[in-house]
Amino acid sequence: MVVLPEPKAVEVHLPEGDLEWQCFRGSGNGGQKRNKTSSAVRITHLPSGIKIRVESERSQLMNKEAALSMLRAKLFAIRTDANYRDLVATRKKQAGSGMRADKIRTVQFQNGQVTDHRHGWRMPLKKYLRGFW
Repeated sequence: MVVLPEPKAVEVHLPEGDLEWQCFRGSGNGGQKRNKTSSAVRITHLPSGIKIRVESERSQLMNKEAALSMLRAKLFAIRTDANYRDLVATRKKQAGSGMRADKIRTVQFQNGQVTDHRHGWRMPLKKYLRGFW
């Protein structure tokens, strides 16, 4: 099960020209009522190609509202996910991966030596501790 935050109508703007509506008869059990009325709804968001199908309610209007709400939530999740990926990429670029290859300096107290891995030079530990680097 996926739980998506339900966006407000203001958060995701959907122009009518970007939506394609289709109404049809629902499938499955339900008898005459289900076979006679076209209450199921399929909405297609043309720019992204996302299709949402809802046939849970008996009313076409309620199914349309549910489909529109689900489409907004899906588009909101896609936009939020893209923003989150950009944020993670920016943070990772700034912080690095935290692995050994990202190290800048190695301070070796046993050998009395400091190695700077960015420039490839070495210096005595006493000089480094006095701030001459």
